Amino acid sequence: MRLEGKTALITGSGRNIGRATALALAKEGANIVVNARSNKAEAEAVAQEVRELGVGAIAILADVADRAQVEDMVSKGVAEFGKIDILINNAAIRPHSAFGEASMEDWERVRGVVLDGAIYCTHAVISSMVKNQFGRVLFFCGDGSFTGGSDRAFVSAAKTGLIGLSRSLAQEYASDNIRVNIVSPGRIDTSRDLSWYPNVNMRNTEGIPLGRLGQPEEIAAACLFLVTDDCGFITGQTLHVNGGAHFG
Repeated sequence: MRLEGKTALITGSGRNIGRATALALAKEGANIVVNARSNKAEAEAVAQEVRELGVGAIAILADVADRAQVEDMVSKGVAEFGKIDILINNAAIRPHSAFGEASMEDWERVRGVVLDGAIYCTHAVISSMVKNQFGRVLFFCGDGSFTGGSDRAFVSAAKTGLIGLSRSLAQEYASDNIRVNIVSPGRIDTSRDLSWYPNVNMRNTEGIPLGRLGQPEEIAAACLFLVTDDCGFITGQTLHVNGGAHFG
């Protein structure tokens, strides 16, 4: 029960990595604010799974690209549990398209969820973390930020922005007992909108030395490590969980 008495807000936690992370933190005693953009049934189902583990949970629909919705979500979480101790910025969209064929509206949509959304969420909780002299913030990056790749310039650009954000916040808030880190998953066995990847086989394990896809629970374990005192001397870092596909 390393997180007993703590509350975690996990964006995009109605399925896949977000759901697995919610359950991993709940098993360690954390109350969970489950977030989804539009699927209330999924979010409620995860919240119920969390409650069955003996901790509190609420499900809140909010589009992280909308600052007003983010601030309302955080207010509801604080009203329910008194504080937000842990923020895991998991919500993302990953459309693939050739750079020359993509529109600026496409860029704004990706940036809105991936980068702006993470900034909105973090800005909404950081003051209370400073007041409480405790905070753990995680961002999610991806292979594209380190290896590049065709048809994903917008996603890679937005995700790479999170690296600079994380490093700056880690330095700015270290004295307030707030640690900020990044998890960078490789290819993970999740359900997803395959229309985003018209030219990519998301089940392909070629180039992964461990010879398989990662599991959501393995990313959740990395998140759990980074928000507990097991890694009390780690901040501003990127933890690569990619089966050896590349080295950061």
